[in-house]
Amino acid sequence: MLFLDKNDLFTQMARQNEQRQMDQSKIYFTKGINELNQVKQGLINNPATIEKYARENCLMKKDNEDLFLVTEKPDKPN
Repeated sequence: MLFLDKNDLFTQMARQNEQRQMDQSKIYFTKGINELNQVKQGLINNPATIEKYARENCLMKKDNEDLFLVTEKPDKPN
C-alpha cells in the first residue's frame, strides 16, 4: 500500500536532492567569502596590493602614465 502525503517517498527524495544542492551552494559561497577575506586582508596590510587592485579593477593610473585596455575577441562558434 502506498500513502501519498507530505512524507511520501518522492517528497523525501526531492528534499534530499534539495539538501545536497544547498550543501554545495554553502561550500561554494564559503570559499568565495574566504577568498574575499584574503583580498581584504591584503588591501588592509599592504600598500602595493592596494595599488595593484586600483590599477586592475578601478582602472586608475599615475599622472605620467597612459592607460591602454586590451580586450580579447570572443571565439566564434562554428
